[in-house]
Amino acid sequence: MPDPENNETSRRRFLRNSAAAVGGALAFPSVVSAAPNNDILRVGLIGCGGRGTGAAAQALKADSNVRLTAMGDLLAEPMERSLASLIKQAPDKVQVESERRFTGFDAYRKVIDSGVDVVLLTTPPGFRPQHLKAAVDAGKHAFVEIVMAVDAPGVRSCLQSAELAREKNLAIVSGYCWRYNEKHRAVKRQIDDGALGEIRSLYATYLRATLSNKYKGPRKPEWTDLQWQLRNWYNYTWLSGDVNLVCSGGHSVDKMSWWLDDEMPIRAHATGGRHYPAEGNIFDHGHIVYEYASGIRGVLGCRNQDGCHNENADYITGTRGVCTIGRKPNPEIRGEVDWRFEGKANNMYQTEHDEFFASIRAGNPINDGKRMAHTTLMAIMGRMAAYTGQEITWEQALNSQEKLLPDEIDWDTKIEIPPLAQPGKTKFY
Repeated sequence: MPDPENNETSRRRFLRNSAAAVGGALAFPSVVSAAPNNDILRVGLIGCGGRGTGAAAQALKADSNVRLTAMGDLLAEPMERSLASLIKQAPDKVQVESERRFTGFDAYRKVIDSGVDVVLLTTPPGFRPQHLKAAVDAGKHAFVEIVMAVDAPGVRSCLQSAELAREKNLAIVSGYCWRYNEKHRAVKRQIDDGALGEIRSLYATYLRATLSNKYKGPRKPEWTDLQWQLRNWYNYTWLSGDVNLVCSGGHSVDKMSWWLDDEMPIRAHATGGRHYPAEGNIFDHGHIVYEYASGIRGVLGCRNQDGCHNENADYITGTRGVCTIGRKPNPEIRGEVDWRFEGKANNMYQTEHDEFFASIRAGNPINDGKRMAHTTLMAIMGRMAAYTGQEITWEQALNSQEKLLPDEIDWDTKIEIPPLAQPGKTKFY
């Protein structure tokens, strides 16, 4: 089994040469292909839950010379479960010795400082801006799971990190995975080729069963409120942003933005609330209308309630036809010229990492950071509109001073949870 220590000289040479290369974000729909390379890329996993474990497994499949060498999580139990799972999947590529397994609120810094080249940021979204900043400051490439932040100060921080990553020629690959789906890429090519004509309206749905309980089990009596919230983070805006409107809805608005070449809306209004009582302070349904400078509107319908119609679909209406995605196995266009996707499907989660590592190898790193931050803000703007009942502009959302996550946090920190929002009464900050 290869030993990363024996590759230190070649690793440093590779990273130096990569950083010196002329960089830039890959233009859609290019897929970078790189020649085989014997230099080891060391990967650190920050956040060892189910999504983090999946991302690490995909990273290890993406490149023949990738090794997982460090892991970090707030708690030891999920990290040990994740490690055991990854060893089963890729025993020759998992080299996480006990001294490179970190826990606690500073685990992310220890992973970043452990000699890794790439970090996978898969903790609850509230921590994302802090972790991304630390990674980019330290010169690490980053895979960033959704969403990028839970409030406007976090978004502004991520925009700064994305720009610094561009200056440093570092990769930031977004967990907004649908842009790495071949079916959706084919739709985008049809739009760009004029198959729909001028887009007139967008409608996206993310209707799913309840997401109220992230932690599968009862709360133990000895757990503090903070310990419980961190385990059951879906329910708290300071950790998830709102798992319905911002996490699930974030995927849908990212696709909306994509169809419009990442034009951002100028304002939003919304309705929403919680029908079924639950702990925490997130909504279980919302209907958000985004208005663009041209006057067209994009509408997002979100719901996470059991026993209801489920749907994750996109409807794109243009002057020459209508594209429907998600109602049938393959996207289709009905209009002046009918079209249906007939290509080969892919695993978009794997493709994210395949292209991520290939771009690093090529010295031409993907940087999804700016558009990911904008998509995140679009989702947060929708939440602001739904929570307050007011029309919220893009400028208001971007410049909001509402800060959900404390600057410093430890196990003794007391988090004051705002009550469930009441549209018309809850204030915008």
